[in-house]
Amino acid sequence: MNREESILFAKKYVEDTLSFFGINVDVYATADEDVIEINVPNTYLSNLLIGKNGDTLRSLQFLVRSTLIQKEAELTRVNVDIADYKRRHNDRIAEQAEKWAKEVLESGEMMHLRPMNPAERRVVHKVLADYSQLSTESEGEGRDRHIVLSKKAD
Repeated sequence: MNREESILFAKKYVEDTLSFFGINVDVYATADEDVIEINVPNTYLSNLLIGKNGDTLRSLQFLVRSTLIQKEAELTRVNVDIADYKRRHNDRIAEQAEKWAKEVLESGEMMHLRPMNPAERRVVHKVLADYSQLSTESEGEGRDRHIVLSKKAD
């Protein structure tokens, strides 16, 4: 399955899954580098589809990715967003990361952040990459994996 077929398959897979719940919407799908980006518009069942802390959303994303891998698709990385939930969530994490960075730079003390999933950690690392005097390291395993912020030695 080539790149375009991978995108179309993922789009149809999500639309078919949503229609199972009685949600008939046109899903927007595109590819950004090697990741299929799928955006589902807001519906009356968006909260159900997102789930607690985005758990249902991540499960849907996992199903799409697993099926693409099984079909030996060219693109298998998938990012599903429903009603801009992930975008808003990532914006909040980015804002908080800026606050954490300022706190560490002012105090000079190391800060262990709460455990985060890989996508959340990626947001923090990316946002704080511009802080040349700040170091970000991921530590721990599995669900306990978290970021440690520290001020670089002068």
